[in-house]
Amino acid sequence: MSKLRDRGAGKLVAGAAPADDHVIGDQRRHWEETFAANPEMYGPEPSEPGRYAATRFVAEELSAVLELGAGQGRDTLELLRHGLEVHALDFAPDALVGIAALAGPELAGRLRTTVHDVRSALPYPERSFDACYSHMLFTMALTTEELDALAGEVHRVLRPGGLCIYTVRHTGDAHYGAGRSLGDDRYENGGFVIHFFDRSLVERLAARFDLEDVTAFEEGSLPRQLWRVTMRRA
Repeated sequence: MSKLRDRGAGKLVAGAAPADDHVIGDQRRHWEETFAANPEMYGPEPSEPGRYAATRFVAEELSAVLELGAGQGRDTLELLRHGLEVHALDFAPDALVGIAALAGPELAGRLRTTVHDVRSALPYPERSFDACYSHMLFTMALTTEELDALAGEVHRVLRPGGLCIYTVRHTGDAHYGAGRSLGDDRYENGGFVIHFFDRSLVERLAARFDLEDVTAFEEGSLPRQLWRVTMRRA
């Protein structure tokens, strides 16, 4: 277990260490280049957790949704099609422009997009949202301390009773331990840095929440091994 994981929950960090700034900068460029070269890299259909989140939010009448790491927007569109108001964040400006174009005039009225690096405080007042959704952002290059801070920010901007649903690759994944190690259970493989979660990290990020569910699922051709985590702001 890394030294970072042994520490208590940290306060929001204004930025990362220089080495991690370099990693995040490289990842931003890599994602932008990948999206440009593969505009439908994940296909047009929503992910399984995206469908689940949309259905769950509607069933609980949670209408204002914050999406972290919207990417190419396949789940953003699914949330919008269910009548939800979506505030989509990503650190790749071109990705957000693409999502707005895909939404078109029929969905654009309920879409807001913001270019943002989640290592900084979320640009919203307290209790701004009914729900938060994120497919794979938590499992990117962020350190454990940065994840602590992000979980605190999600708690801050959610209203009481609000749901957060996010997905991560876990330590049972075939790529765990493969490629270049960056420490803190992070490995670079194929140009992408992945932070692989164990159960203790899931529980650590849920310290301010009620942890309702951790569901295992597979995605992609490897296939990737992931958890869908559902937690509620008490």
